[in-house]
Amino acid sequence: MTATTPGLVCGHHHLYSALARGMPPPPRTPTDFGAILELIWWRLDTALDLEMLRWSAMLGALEALEQGTTAIVDHHESPNAIEGSLSVIAGACAEVGVRVVCAYGVTDRHGADGAQRGLEENRRFLAEGGRGLVGVHAAFTCSDATLEAAAGLATDLGVGVHVHVCEGTQDHAAPERLRPLAREDWLLAHAVHLPEDPGLPGTIAHNPRSNLNNGVGYARPTRFGSRVVLGSDGIGAAMLEEFQLAYVCHRADDVTASPETAWGWLAAGAELVPEVASDEVTWSYARMDAWHVAFTPGIRPVRVVVDGEVVLEHGRPTRVDADEVRAKAAEQAARLHARL
Repeated sequence: MTATTPGLVCGHHHLYSALARGMPPPPRTPTDFGAILELIWWRLDTALDLEMLRWSAMLGALEALEQGTTAIVDHHESPNAIEGSLSVIAGACAEVGVRVVCAYGVTDRHGADGAQRGLEENRRFLAEGGRGLVGVHAAFTCSDATLEAAAGLATDLGVGVHVHVCEGTQDHAAPERLRPLAREDWLLAHAVHLPEDPGLPGTIAHNPRSNLNNGVGYARPTRFGSRVVLGSDGIGAAMLEEFQLAYVCHRADDVTASPETAWGWLAAGAELVPEVASDEVTWSYARMDAWHVAFTPGIRPVRVVVDGEVVLEHGRPTRVDADEVRAKAAEQAARLHARL
């Protein structure tokens, strides 16, 4: 028995992190979120080059497809390989057959020149017809001038901004700084420490697994009403598993919680990439509803159709060789880890 649904959407991803698995340990053990950023992720992103990025994105897109996720909203940073990076990501996803919405995370961590180059990469990619948002890392790593420039660029290009907001306590000033700039088409990732009624428009991307992994707390996304989608923050794109965890976290906070709430967050991803409504994912399980999926492990897609093309058949991709992608990604991971 099988069932068919539209494609799933990962509302916040970091495809560049797919090669991080098995990376060498940091110089010392991080004891808080700020140290996790400095000792792990900010070391990793500076070590990336475009070849690593290509295979990282290819692997991430493959794994998304194998989980029935046909669209990814990606947030990227590679400060020593900025120019052309968004095109590399978009090309890799297209090769696999997965939709992607790209953004380069502008930041002042690498000086004014680094921020300007990030803005230019967003501008170039979008002006050349790429699908995306203007990316901002987070308010706490950006000057007011950089935030204003990113918001202005997004307005000029008719797109929203994709930005981490109040993921950790370091970003406590974000609501006040972003309030004059934010619009309804912004995508606000995490929002764990966002205060009640912050006055920020936009959609919240809830990332329960990552929030637990980084020890930043529970976002209590129900306080944001219906404007919530689910993301992975770079830990794969298994969105059924992310839904299951989102429900468990909700239930742990409120024992009266129903899985239908987290199911609504999962479904809302289609508002970011409406085309997934026409995609077809045939699952290995016959009852694809909130109450069944919340308690059923091991559900996998057996067939996926994107834009009328079969891109996964019998659980295997049709456009790329999965074994080759994994082998090439492993080679690039070894290069990356050597740099670390």
